Amino acid sequence: MHVVVGGEIGGAERIVTALAQRPELTCADHQVAVITPNRALVAFLASAGLRIHDRGAARENPLAYLVTSLGPSDVGWLETLLARERIDVVHTHTFGSHVLGARAARRARLKSVRTEHDFKHYFDPSCALFTRWAGVRTDRLVAVSQYIRKVLSRTAPRTSERMTVVRNGVDPSYWAPASALSLERPFRAAVVCRLVSRKRVHVAIEAAARADVDLVVVGDGEERARLIRCARRSGATVTFVGHRSDPRPLVAECDVVLNTTENEPLGLSVLEALSMERPVIASASGGIPEIVRDGVTGWLVSEPTAAAFAEALARARQNRHALSAMGAEARRFVMAECGIDRMCEGYAAVYRSVLENP
Repeated sequence: MHVVVGGEIGGAERIVTALAQRPELTCADHQVAVITPNRALVAFLASAGLRIHDRGAARENPLAYLVTSLGPSDVGWLETLLARERIDVVHTHTFGSHVLGARAARRARLKSVRTEHDFKHYFDPSCALFTRWAGVRTDRLVAVSQYIRKVLSRTAPRTSERMTVVRNGVDPSYWAPASALSLERPFRAAVVCRLVSRKRVHVAIEAAARADVDLVVVGDGEERARLIRCARRSGATVTFVGHRSDPRPLVAECDVVLNTTENEPLGLSVLEALSMERPVIASASGGIPEIVRDGVTGWLVSEPTAAAFAEALARARQNRHALSAMGAEARRFVMAECGIDRMCEGYAAVYRSVLENP
């Protein structure tokens, strides 16, 4: 049983659907218990064909989190659900689900697994105590990158002792090259992400202005209005297309994909771009160096500044004739190291391990 508590549709939620749609590879039947104020999230999970247990309307604020995590109502609902559905393993993914999932699993005397898609909840004073309490009481933890495992080995050693690494994976047959790069049209870059401050999309906009490169921004979020103003001030040619459930046609029309997040835990959109044979320009921090090879499948930027990203964009444009070969190498890497089958088999091994060890 995957426990999803929160309001966003992000990488963690997409990984849940990827696992649930492949029972033959994960060696498990998957269900989802969801508590969210975002009905679009419920619709997203339902559209993937998952069996959903919807707690109904919920609120997202600190008080609502405390009530859900520490109160008797939601944990009682989840415990009853686990017993009724004869669940073997409880799997949590994001901070909102950690305490609730750990409590319900312990009350139902079931094994629990937690995927660490990020680590910011270990450092935020408002949630660090909760996430560490739940981590100690979770049987196995999965980090989506060696970078996350390394950080947590220093900050939460009691947790990292039970942690293994299973990289996020993408389906190469879905994220397939749609068209060859064309040297006839203007050079174009893309950013694909939620428009929130930590993604630092303003850096991509300023870099595009400095390099005089067209930029396509795929995604939506609270920062959209501010970013539109930033684009106008910079004079960059930026097209905001909003959220797209299928961004592949837009990625295919670009020469490179940018990721301007600092200390990105891994980067699902990066893997998707690489799978589509599009080189990636990203910060040389976090988990990105595990999946992008500088000068081979993209460019790693040592300084997280607009000037440094602009320089990398200029280098990509100057070497435009080499981008196809770099893209082909990028796809080979994804197919060998970050395919969806490999990820599912990794989780299957985690599920087996947690059930075989009392």
